[in-house]
Amino acid sequence: MRSSKIFGSTLIIAGTTIGAGMLALPLASAGIGFSISLMIMVSLWALMSFTALLMVEVHQEAHSNATLHTLAKQILGPKGKLLASFSMLFLFYALCAAYIAGGGAQFATRVTQWFGVQVDGALATTLFTLLVATIVTIGTSTVDKVNRVLFTLKIVAMIAVLFFLAPNVSQAYLLSMPIEQGLVVASIPVIFTSFGFHGSIPAIVRYLDGDTGSLRKAILFGSLIPLVIYIFWQIVTLGVVKQDDLLANSALSGLIAQLAITVHQSQLGTLVGVFADLALLTSFLGVSLGLFEFLGDTLKKQQENSNRVIAAVVTFTPPLGFALFYPQGFITALGYAAIALTVLAIFLPVAMVNKVRKQNPQRAYRVAGGQVSLLLTGGVGVLIVAAQILISFGVLPSLG
Repeated sequence: MRSSKIFGSTLIIAGTTIGAGMLALPLASAGIGFSISLMIMVSLWALMSFTALLMVEVHQEAHSNATLHTLAKQILGPKGKLLASFSMLFLFYALCAAYIAGGGAQFATRVTQWFGVQVDGALATTLFTLLVATIVTIGTSTVDKVNRVLFTLKIVAMIAVLFFLAPNVSQAYLLSMPIEQGLVVASIPVIFTSFGFHGSIPAIVRYLDGDTGSLRKAILFGSLIPLVIYIFWQIVTLGVVKQDDLLANSALSGLIAQLAITVHQSQLGTLVGVFADLALLTSFLGVSLGLFEFLGDTLKKQQENSNRVIAAVVTFTPPLGFALFYPQGFITALGYAAIALTVLAIFLPVAMVNKVRKQNPQRAYRVAGGQVSLLLTGGVGVLIVAAQILISFGVLPSLG
């Protein structure tokens, strides 16, 4: 029974990590080449695995049912809970904005392909959002049923895409070096966001009854699966399309079209497009459901007559507004999501562990590395936030 739960928890972490952020990896890595992107991915995987283990250490201080907000309030006080809540809200909205921006463009393409009708981008984005909003508003059970089908199809499509692209990989393309040094730093926030799974840790802790040995296995293997898949994905994208062509087609739709043109298979473009559609949909459903429930609970506390429709309006209107105003904002929104994820996955775990270690230095489970590792981890978090801020002010080159 224990091994079955560990296996299930491993898949939950892997499934949470692998999403639409995977589609952004080739776009974010276009100007830095495969070798540099590989080093960044491995480093960020190690960082995120480390901070996830810090969360396991922190969970020893509370009941296994404790949420991140509960832990933040218990250890850091009301201000800690407020910071956790704000960061979670910011992360949800930024991710939803990214998925609507990317999904709206894909939806317009699919309507044209299937029905031969040219649809205005703003209308397509709105219809796509309404479709997902309807599913989420109906209820979690509906989201679960739809997501199971979509996730299965996504895995099949991903395997097929990797299979068809692999024979076309060029070693020369993989050996391409950074075109502009600033792109190396600029790529870090987007790649970092692709390894975010920390929101699922409280549920995993509860499922495994807080057993640290089981949690360590689930976290390490669950995060390693996405890393391996990402590496293969980078090989078959960065190794198939020239660096200059990737930079010239920095939008998601441009990447899909360029892959199809390069390997001279139009059906491959459709296959990659289907995979992209499914990745966006499954990620959007999961994130928007989390935001919907989060806001729904808040509205119930403040207004007894509030209902699911009001929660849906509050959930989907702000990110839809961003996507309509900035339809090419898929990469940009993921970059801003990195700021909130840095707070949730780096700053809060480091701050909480630092405090509980001082209060109880003889804890049963303690992540290796000591104070030095906490300082280094916090320093990387500052680098990620600073990189995104510099991109926003035009100091570093913008991606996508």
